[in-house]
Amino acid sequence: MNNLMNEIVTNAIFVVECLALVAGIFIAARLIEKWEMKRNGNVEPIFTTKKITMIGIFSAVAAILMIFEFPLPFAPNFYKLDFSEVPVMIAAFAFGPVAGVMVEFCKILLNLLMDSTTTAFVGELANFCVGCSYVLPASIIYLYKKNRKSAIVASVIGTVVLTLFGTAFNAVYLLPKFAQLYGMPIEALVGMGTAINPAINDVTTMVLFAVAPLNLIKGFSVSVITMIVYKKLSKLIKSSQEERRAVGNKKLV
Repeated sequence: MNNLMNEIVTNAIFVVECLALVAGIFIAARLIEKWEMKRNGNVEPIFTTKKITMIGIFSAVAAILMIFEFPLPFAPNFYKLDFSEVPVMIAAFAFGPVAGVMVEFCKILLNLLMDSTTTAFVGELANFCVGCSYVLPASIIYLYKKNRKSAIVASVIGTVVLTLFGTAFNAVYLLPKFAQLYGMPIEALVGMGTAINPAINDVTTMVLFAVAPLNLIKGFSVSVITMIVYKKLSKLIKSSQEERRAVGNKKLV
């Protein structure tokens, strides 16, 4: 009975922590975007019908891409690479940080409906937080100056933040939490890494030799794909936005 209560309390605390992290990231994105819009004299609301529609479309694409994940030879099997951040990044560049965070969040919800969870939701939390650590700084930088050079700088900084945050977050929170929720010693997780790379013998070497390279590869590959795809999609998005503004102006006249 005591074990059951402890398990319920542990899971409840984890849910509260997840909700707090999600809320904190969303509030930060909204405050920054609202401040930038005010600075530029932009009175358009953060959420418009157009944005909500596009958030839904990009979320669906991201959720599908999240299913197609694959392991890398230098990391344990529970660390996998996917390209679901590409549509998230495109949405964030096109519609701002809030849209990026919303697509990241909706992507996780849709993926849970399609594929459930095999990591007691730790993997989903990791995907959201680490994904936001890449998308949020990149989209904020691009928000201030929207050109190719700014997009490249934003992608590079986003990749650096992703690598640093993802590595530290795994070491300090995710790996211990995963072990706690599954009722297993953290040494067992480290042992999975040791089986692949003998240099991995504790949590520190685990994140240095497995997590950091994974995040670096993910950030670089997502950045390259985004730069290629966004250049083409941005023209369609901009033309659509201009048409919508033109229709609105005609109505006013």
